[in-house]
Amino acid sequence: MDFESLINLAQSNGASDLHLEAGLPAALRVRGTLRTVGEPLASKALLEMAQHVIGGDDWQRFVERRSFDFSRTVRGVRCRINVLQTSRWVGFAIRLLGSFQATVDKLNLHPDLKKFINYPNGLVIVSGPTGCGKSSTLAALIQEINLTDTRHIVTIESPIEYTFRPRRAYIRQREVGRDTPSFEQALLDSLREDPDVLMVGEMREPETMRLTLGAAETGHLVLTTVHSGTCAEALQRVVSAFPAEIQSSVAAQLADCLLGVVAQRLRFRPELNIRVPECEVLMASHAVKNFIRNRDFFKIISSVETGAEHGMWSFQRYRGWLDGRTNWSLPNQNLEPADSEPAEAMPAPSMLPAMNRSAATVKPERVAKTSVSAPPEKQSGRIEIEPVESEFGKILKRPGE
Repeated sequence: MDFESLINLAQSNGASDLHLEAGLPAALRVRGTLRTVGEPLASKALLEMAQHVIGGDDWQRFVERRSFDFSRTVRGVRCRINVLQTSRWVGFAIRLLGSFQATVDKLNLHPDLKKFINYPNGLVIVSGPTGCGKSSTLAALIQEINLTDTRHIVTIESPIEYTFRPRRAYIRQREVGRDTPSFEQALLDSLREDPDVLMVGEMREPETMRLTLGAAETGHLVLTTVHSGTCAEALQRVVSAFPAEIQSSVAAQLADCLLGVVAQRLRFRPELNIRVPECEVLMASHAVKNFIRNRDFFKIISSVETGAEHGMWSFQRYRGWLDGRTNWSLPNQNLEPADSEPAEAMPAPSMLPAMNRSAATVKPERVAKTSVSAPPEKQSGRIEIEPVESEFGKILKRPGE
């Protein structure tokens, strides 16, 4: 089977992930469980597939790093793709992204999460293990802002998973490796770009964490993710990433700018035949801020358990709310028609010195329509996260290559 056929097979089986490895059958993750399909895949076929999908211009980067991350739309399915070298040669780890109009309500999240977007500045962390829907939750929060407020949003992602169409907000999306060399450089650039909201795809390195905390302290609303199981572990991981001699100052900085933490995991509900986010929500109350400053992270657990009046949710209480919920949003339910006047695809300017600037110019009337449009009515308040691959130009190779 070719690459497109494998993606189509995964989509038709309702898989969230597709794994390809030489000498093994394709593996699908369906409702959190892996299962194999078909015959073992040949190493030569996977190598040719990788060369075709990555493309000649980026193939050398894969050869040097032994891995490559990018996003691609395949047969209308938006995919986040990691190509890696293994002991059997080349393998794929592919995440199939949802193409539905994701909002807080349609992701079956608690409506209290919308309150995070009402703050003008501060830090919101979404945590959880790999594959728990952190990116979808961030995308839903960004789109809630897009539909309700005229703010400048800059996203920094690796790679871009959801493509947003600006509604009331002015949205810029930058992909690490294509539009910017690193998270650190993009964060430094963003402070000169007059953003109101920053979305940092993931805090991995201490320098990225430092710059993210600095952006939240200097008057921006920052949304980001961390890999951890609980809210307390997420905060502890941020502080522990720094050298011991500066952890006290980092903890104080984190306490000053923190708005809240959402730890989530996916729980399969057999009566609905879908997986639903199950969350723990920590709000930055005065007590919680003191625990963070003193690095008493173990005390945060009791604050979550007893902090209902501050809007906090433990996993147990949240599960009780899910059990009593009746108005579920199901996939393919109440699909909305496309716009009668779809947004034009804007080609990115060429990175070559003799760039064609006219090709990168946005029509003035379109910008005016986006920036001064009236607030959307409730009945048309849909999200516009489009599973359409953008037509960005190829990035110029680094000097000396």
